[in-house]
Order: sequence, then structure tokens, then C-alpha cells
Amino acid sequence: MHGRVKVRTTEEERERKKKEQVLKMRAYRAAMTRLQKKRSAGELDDELLSLTVNLLQRNPDIGTVWNIRRECVLMKVAQLQESKEKEDQGPATIAGEHKDEGDGDKADGDREKVDGSKPTVEQQLQRIYTTELDLTEQCLMVNPKSYCAWHHRCWTLEQNPLADWERELFLCNKYLKYDERNFHTWDYRRYVCAKAAVPQQQELDFCTDKIKVNFSNYSSWHHRSLLLPQLYPNEQQDRPMSEHKLKEELEMVMTAAFTDPNDSSAWFYQRWLLGSGAQLDEKPTVAAFRCWPQKAQLALKKPCADLSQLKLQLTSGEQAWQLESWTPGNEEKTQWQCNHSIEINASLEYALEMQGQRFKLAVQPSDKSIYYFVPPVAAASCSSELLAELQSQLQSCCDLLEYEPDSKWTLLTSALLMRAIDPMQYHEQSLANLIKLQQVDALRKGYYEDLARRWTMEEALTKWPESAQFPQVFELPLKTPKTPYSQYLIVADTVQQAE
Repeated sequence: MHGRVKVRTTEEERERKKKEQVLKMRAYRAAMTRLQKKRSAGELDDELLSLTVNLLQRNPDIGTVWNIRRECVLMKVAQLQESKEKEDQGPATIAGEHKDEGDGDKADGDREKVDGSKPTVEQQLQRIYTTELDLTEQCLMVNPKSYCAWHHRCWTLEQNPLADWERELFLCNKYLKYDERNFHTWDYRRYVCAKAAVPQQQELDFCTDKIKVNFSNYSSWHHRSLLLPQLYPNEQQDRPMSEHKLKEELEMVMTAAFTDPNDSSAWFYQRWLLGSGAQLDEKPTVAAFRCWPQKAQLALKKPCADLSQLKLQLTSGEQAWQLESWTPGNEEKTQWQCNHSIEINASLEYALEMQGQRFKLAVQPSDKSIYYFVPPVAAASCSSELLAELQSQLQSCCDLLEYEPDSKWTLLTSALLMRAIDPMQYHEQSLANLIKLQQVDALRKGYYEDLARRWTMEEALTKWPESAQFPQVFELPLKTPKTPYSQYLIVADTVQQAE
């Protein structure tokens, strides 16, 4: 009928989109063919740059096109810098070689011509960099999470010694207003803040404002976790930050978590707060050591790719033996071994030294060996104020579980709080939470089983030094093909399954 808009049928719409897709594909292939031909011929000119613009504005994630564009930019920059060098040398050469007044006037006239009508080399360079930055902004409007576009922006700024970092910080603020959880923007912001020397306290305040707007902003919580250990360091490194600040953070995150118990952002951040802070310590640390007259075994808390970089020596009074030629004892490279020849005297005192650390060794007279062992720390020491806050949060979680007994995050957090307060006292109860989580959150059953194995092994290793069988015999509390903390068992003569 006349006067009515014709509505396409589903089949007509599908056919129209198919034709559009075919045309786009043809145009893309033609442009890429032309692009590759010019690049192969070494024609890194303005036409090639225009081709890259047309392609990238439609799809910013073609890494090859960005690479070709960078080649063109580097070529133009090199040409401009070469002309600048000639320009700088020109007047001096003219003054030295031509003494007559006419040549001097000509040189002055040339300089005036350059200064008056032609932009300087520096201005031309800045135009190139500005063009690249403008292109990345256009591409980020197409896809704000384009890895390639963000990378090219960083690359451009690195090339420019006069980069405007304040403008970049303003751009980050602008983008975070559009999408406050875009982790690409947050990552780029960290890069910009480092370059612009933005005060860390200022960044922390920015994080706080973003979190207050939206508790579900995990990117902001993560950004916060990178700032706090630097602003409020814990000297003992058994907590992520100072106890005073940790208490404040726990109070804030609990408010966020209870606002929406089903949102994971605050719970993840709280879990980081409850950590031991060991992830902040990058130095290799000895977990266990056993030395016999002919060989030695060493266990580290964290993997070490190359133990030869560490200087290890055994000392006793004025004597010292260098321990060298270590070979890995497991795939994780947390366990190492070496051969040597040392006479061990049970009446002497020995110590192991490694990178400024000194570990006092115990003597095992039965086989003339010496050893060191410290169980994995399940909980860090804390003040009475922090302990009271942890207990208060545990009680709050228990109260919430009365209303929502199947709340995944509350069950897991309460178990972690128990471990942070007293892992030995709450061992059975925390394991009970993990068993329930295997039913409530069945998709992550394997994760909870693995966590339960780790906690069970931690308890067994903590109790082991109190056993009459220590260090000769260790009884495995688990029946599993892969034992957590297996490197700690190098001090044992025998490892057997517990009855």
C-alpha cells in the first residue's frame, strides 16, 4: 500500500547483509593486496599510510597493518631527522667556506625563507606523532578494547621526546567516564602515571572515588592493590601492607561485599587483603635444606629458573664451603641438588648463607647430616586490633550464611578468614566449607579439592616438627598423585602414607 514503509522479511535482510559482507571482504582483500605489494617494493610513502588508515578505521585489530604503518612512520622520521642534521650543519659550512658577502647574504636569505614559510623539522615531527595519536583515538572509538590500538599509542609516545603526558592523563579520565571498568584504559593509565610521575596518593584517591561510584569496578580494586603496598609497606612482608591501613581496607571492602554479596569484585580484593604478602617478596627463600657429606638438597618456597645465579655457601665458624653445580630435582624448579665432599662434625654448628640470608642448621647425628626446615606459613602474625577486625568480619560472614547458606563467596571468604585468624584452630571447619563449596559451585569442584589438599598438607607440615619421627619419617595425609609442598619433604629419610 502507498504511504507505508516496506519492512524487509527475514530472508531479505539476511540476503542484504550477505551481499554487504561480500563487498566488504572484496574491498579488504584488494586493500591488503595493494598494501603488501607496496611494502614489498619498499614504497613506504603517503599512499601506503592512507591505505593503512582505511583498513584500521574499519578493523583496529589487524596487527600486520599497524606494523607496516610503524615502518612508514619510522622512515618519515628518519628522513626528517636527516634533513635536520643537514640544516643544522648548513649555515656553519657556508660561513666557513664562503668568505664573500654575497654568499653570506644568500645563506641568510635561505634561512629566512625556511623560517618564514616552511615549518621546522621539529614541527613536522610533532605533526607525524599527532596524526598517529589521532588515528588511535579514532580506532579506539571503533573498539575501546583493541590491544593493537593501545599498543600503537604507547609506541608513538615513546618515539616522541615531547609527549604531552598531562593530555594522556586527561584522556584516561575521559575514557573511564565512558567505561569505568575497561582494564585496557586502567593498564594504560598506569603507564601514563609512571611517565607523568603522578603522586601515588593522588592515584589512590582517584581509585577510591571510582570505587565509591561502583563497588563492582574490579579494575579499580586491582589498581588499588598495586598502589597500597608501595604507599603503606609492611616491613615484615607477612601482610600486603601496614596493619593500620589493612584494617581500614578490610572495613571498606566488607561494606562493598555486603552491598552485593553475589558480586565477585570486592570478594576478590578481600581475598588479596587476607593473603600473607609473600607475593610481594621476589627474593628466593629457603624452605628446607639437607646436607650429607657427599651431597646436598635444597628446597625453595618459589621456583628459581637458574640457581647458579645465587651464591650459596655452608659455614661453620671460620670455615666456609661453596655449594655449586646445582641441578633441578623437579619440574617446578623448587627443588635442587648438588654433589660435594664435606666432613660434617656433629659437635659443630653450621649455617647456610644465601643472598644475605642466614639459616641456622640442625644436626642429625645418626647419618652425620645437617638440615633446615620451616613449614609453610598459613597465617601471618597480627596485632590485637587487626585480629579483632578479622574476627568481626568472620562473625559477619557467619551471620550472612544464616540467611544465605549457599552463598559461594561468603562460604569461601569465611574459610579464608578462619585461615587468617588461626589455621590450626579452624582447620576442620574451613575444610567443611570447601566440601560444601564443591556442591554449591560444582563447576569449580577441582579448585576447591586442590585448595583442601594444600590446607591439609600445610597442617601436616606444621605439626611435623613436633613429632617424635621428625625429621626421619613424614606421614602423608593425602592419597594423591601430586603432593602440594612436596619440596619440603627433602629433609625426610622416609615418606609414607598415613594410616
